[in-house]
Amino acid sequence: MELFSGQRQFVPYGPSHWAVIAVFVIGAALLVWIGRRQTESQGRRLGRILGLLTASIYGCVLTYSLIPPTIDRSVPLRLTDLATVAAAYALWSSRHWPFALTYYWGLVLSTQALITPVLRSPDFPHYQFLGFWAIHLLVVWAAVYLTWGRRMRPQWRSYRIAILVTLMWAVFTFTFNSIAGTDYGFLNEKPATASLLDLLGPWPIYVFTAAMLIVIVWALMTWPWERTRRRAKEGPQPV
Repeated sequence: MELFSGQRQFVPYGPSHWAVIAVFVIGAALLVWIGRRQTESQGRRLGRILGLLTASIYGCVLTYSLIPPTIDRSVPLRLTDLATVAAAYALWSSRHWPFALTYYWGLVLSTQALITPVLRSPDFPHYQFLGFWAIHLLVVWAAVYLTWGRRMRPQWRSYRIAILVTLMWAVFTFTFNSIAGTDYGFLNEKPATASLLDLLGPWPIYVFTAAMLIVIVWALMTWPWERTRRRAKEGPQPV
């Protein structure tokens, strides 16, 4: 019962972490299965329900961060904040540009929480634990559901949108951090807990290394879809 007492600190790859990973896998598979069997109207309806759920949970998490408001944790400048808003809108509207952000941010950046969660809070069922995992899982689930369930596809235009918006976020957030003495997005300093950034060298090298890796990985995530789309457009090749 110690795990459920709410007093034990969360430990990466402890029982609760493995439970979250299991929930993620089951939820992702279920959303893909449901998405592929829906009619268009059913897909829009479920998308709006999931979008509203995502927005509501994010609203609760954001409200909690404002009690009391502090400069280092209450400003919604983490990429998780933007990714959650984009995912909620993508689910609600099925528009391409929020889907693009959800696809790239969710499948590459938000999934890092599954591998190296930067979470310093009491374990399950503490509200900090639940809020952290809820918003991260919902973003990745949204990307999985829209891509493999609803069959929305990224294009090179999607890639350019994600690169441009992410660059704008990085410039603005780095400037804000430098003025306010904060570290949103870990652009000015590595997180205190272990993370994948530890493999990329000291600051500022890890910032540029991570940026280059993201550009390459996002391109690799776009190319197969574009190749498939162009082949389908060209039709079968003559023998």
